[in-house]
Amino acid sequence: MPLQLRRGNVKPADSNSVEKKIKRGNAQRQGSWIRRLRGWLLLGLLLGLLLLSAGLAWLYSSSDDDITEVWVQQSQLLQEKKFFEVPCSEDYENYQRYPGCTPQKCGRAVTDTVVTREEAERIRRIAERGLALGGSDGGASILDLHSGALSRGQHFVNIYRYFGDQIKDVFSEEDFQLYRTMRQRIQEAVARTFGLDVSRLYLTKPTFFSRMNGTEAKTPHDEYWHPHIDKVTYGSFDYTSLLYLSDYGSDFGGGRFVFMDGVANRTVEPRSGRVSFFSSGSENLHRVEKVRWGTRFAITVSFTCDPAHAITDPALP
Repeated sequence: MPLQLRRGNVKPADSNSVEKKIKRGNAQRQGSWIRRLRGWLLLGLLLGLLLLSAGLAWLYSSSDDDITEVWVQQSQLLQEKKFFEVPCSEDYENYQRYPGCTPQKCGRAVTDTVVTREEAERIRRIAERGLALGGSDGGASILDLHSGALSRGQHFVNIYRYFGDQIKDVFSEEDFQLYRTMRQRIQEAVARTFGLDVSRLYLTKPTFFSRMNGTEAKTPHDEYWHPHIDKVTYGSFDYTSLLYLSDYGSDFGGGRFVFMDGVANRTVEPRSGRVSFFSSGSENLHRVEKVRWGTRFAITVSFTCDPAHAITDPALP
């Protein structure tokens, strides 16, 4: 008898179920691929953020050293004044104009011939004696001989009221005469450089000694390193000058003066006896680097064209 195949338990393939299995397999493979893609995208995003953070950190840490042009080095002894002219900003349009004084020519200058190193050393001793009466808890202390303001802890005191007649044991009439001589020479240098009538240029406040070191800031007054514009901070300022009383690289590290010009920072390295001065508007946005070690001494001497904001030279009470 011929053998017959029994087909009762063998069912033909269902085309719909096969198609569903194929679609399910494709969906699983597609889902797996999408999950892998998402993983790679997330990893790439994290790496990008890490690189961006590293780049910003590098830019911040290197801004003082790598992208700054040293305009005047400490080791240079300038036999002639160095001047860099910049266009005047519109800041002065917001104030009354004074012919023969209000900036028409703007820029910044550095000279080593206005004050000698010996005179600067004597002026520094005045600052040291006065600041020894107090001093900030943070890294920046000031002494203003005009108003008497002295940093003391996290506040200010008036040395003339606080110490009374004892102040005559700290300062002498010769000290104040040297101070007046220094101020007059700087004022004449500013007037010559910017083509001003010196009789229309007036000393203004604040004019003060500063002592900076690497101590952590305790109050906003200690945070001297922020970029700022003198004409915006002090509306009376038209010209700003600084006399440096210590040497970058030997007395202190950091603490350079930085003009922020957008395309490049231009830096002045302090040298004892060096005078830097500039028009006070936003054409001379600037900051001071944080002092990393040692102590930086300087005196800021400020000038205005507005006689209503003029102050006199300091004198012993």
